Amino acid sequence: MSCSNSDRFDIQGHRGAAGLFPENTIYGFLQTIRLGVTTLEMDVVITKDLKVIVSHEPWISSKKCFDKRGNDISDNILNENIFTMSYDEIQNYDCGSLFSQKKIIQNKKPLVKPLLSDVILNVEKNTNSNIRYNIEIKSDTKGDEIFHPKYDQFTDLVVSDIISKNIQERVILQSFDFRVLKYIQKKYPEFKLSMLVDKDYDYKNIFSDLNFYPDIYSPNYKSLKPEMVRKLKLKKIKIIPWTVNSNDDIAEVINMGVNGIISDYPDRVIRFLYGKEI
Repeated sequence: MSCSNSDRFDIQGHRGAAGLFPENTIYGFLQTIRLGVTTLEMDVVITKDLKVIVSHEPWISSKKCFDKRGNDISDNILNENIFTMSYDEIQNYDCGSLFSQKKIIQNKKPLVKPLLSDVILNVEKNTNSNIRYNIEIKSDTKGDEIFHPKYDQFTDLVVSDIISKNIQERVILQSFDFRVLKYIQKKYPEFKLSMLVDKDYDYKNIFSDLNFYPDIYSPNYKSLKPEMVRKLKLKKIKIIPWTVNSNDDIAEVINMGVNGIISDYPDRVIRFLYGKEI
């Protein structure tokens, strides 16, 4: 596949590469880069002391983490709500060993939920490539001031971390929360935006819901249709579906003409595109 950097198929490792390494960890991100991805996809949430940390859920998940002694933690998400904990408190949880028990990976050390700023620092320090970041702001109306600050403060905290590292030209900001996308478009127009939607969303409502067209439309891959891809491309909108994992599904969506894929197994996407064994 011969193309320029800007037109290159965008292989995004979902939460790093959640099928291969502990998700949303510095270790996982660095391992994922070695596979050959173009973009690291990740989620961010906010602590009680207003630190931006990388985590899929705004709580410590009992399915993914132990306490510092290796014991199980509560299934009650309100008991483990990250927005009620300081960053220092969150460092008492091991969110890598549980994954290591299920998968054979080289890492044997406990892994903590990292600061977004530390993820960026480690990625930039350990890679020579211009890796890109696709950062999901995990807000919704029901979670306001329970699991996170209001959407505007949440967004400002994330953007501040990104700008402090001077990587904004390589960042996509994504969200299911349309309030966030509209806020960024007005206050931070220099950022590329990705509209995340679930499989029941009608792509014909994009403009009426946002009042602008995003750079990227990121649907559940099961909702993709060739007509959708064709019509969105006519509007200069890139299509990057989530989360595409099986070899058959990867082949199907690539053949529809999407611009990229978010996958827990980016090695499979690389293998399909380039015939490269990882």
